[in-house]
Amino acid sequence: MLELDGIWKSYRGIPAVRALSLRARPGDVVGLLGRNGSGKSTTVRMIVGLLRPTRGVVRWHGIDIQQQLLDYQAIVGYVPEEPRLYAYLTAPEYLELVGGLRGIQRGTLVRRTNRYLELFGLDTDRYAPLSSFSKGMRQKVLIAAALIHDPQIVVLDEPNSGLDVGASLILRTLVNTLAERGKIVIYSSHLLDVVERVCQEVLILHDSAVVASNSVRKLRELTHTTSLEEAFTSVAIDQDVVRIGREIADVVTL
Repeated sequence: MLELDGIWKSYRGIPAVRALSLRARPGDVVGLLGRNGSGKSTTVRMIVGLLRPTRGVVRWHGIDIQQQLLDYQAIVGYVPEEPRLYAYLTAPEYLELVGGLRGIQRGTLVRRTNRYLELFGLDTDRYAPLSSFSKGMRQKVLIAAALIHDPQIVVLDEPNSGLDVGASLILRTLVNTLAERGKIVIYSSHLLDVVERVCQEVLILHDSAVVASNSVRKLRELTHTTSLEEAFTSVAIDQDVVRIGREIADVVTL
C-alpha cells in the first residue's frame, strides 16, 4: 500500500501542502484536483521522492520511502508536468537511455521501445531529434518512458498536456488497464471530465489542504451536485466564475 500520513511541505515557514493524507492500494486510481498553486505538483513530487516532506511520512508497504528511496523509485513510473527531455536525442535513444538506467535487459528494451514507437504513432519519426517533436509527441515519449520498466506505481502529472483527442482516449483506456493489472495510479489533472471517468477516489486541494476526499459518486452526493465539475466548484472555487468570465469578455467594450 502507498500511504501519505499527514504530510506537510513548507518553504520558509509558508506551507505549500498541509496535513495531507492518502491511502492507495493496488488497482486504485486516485485523482488529485486543485487550482494552480493548490499543492498538487508539490504532492506529486513528494510521492515520487523528489521532495522530502517537512512533516509527515510517505510510506510504501509500511516503510518510510526515505529509508529505501532508490529501491522505491525503481518501482515508480513518473510523467512530470513539464516535458523536459534531452532534445538532441531521438525517441529510441531516449527510451533506451531510460530503460538502460532502469536495468532492463537489452533485447527486452529494444522490443519494448519499438512497440511503444509503433503504438504511439512515432515510428516514422524515430530518426528525428526530440527538439523537432511537438508537445504532444514529447508527451507520448514521456508516457512510454514512465511505463517501460513495468512500474508498480504510476504517477501522472497533467498527462493529457498536448495530446490530441485520439491520444487522450488511448490514455484513458491505458489508465484503466493499468489499474486492472494491479498498478496504483496517481492522476493529477485539471481535466475534471477525464478524472471523473478514470478515478475511483478524488482528493480536492484548496489553499494547500485537502477540502474533500471521497469517491466521485460520494462527492456528488455530499455536495448535492450532478457532476464532478459542480462538486469541485462548490468546495474549491471561491469566485463567481460566470460573472468574471462575462466581465472579461466585456472589457473590450470599455
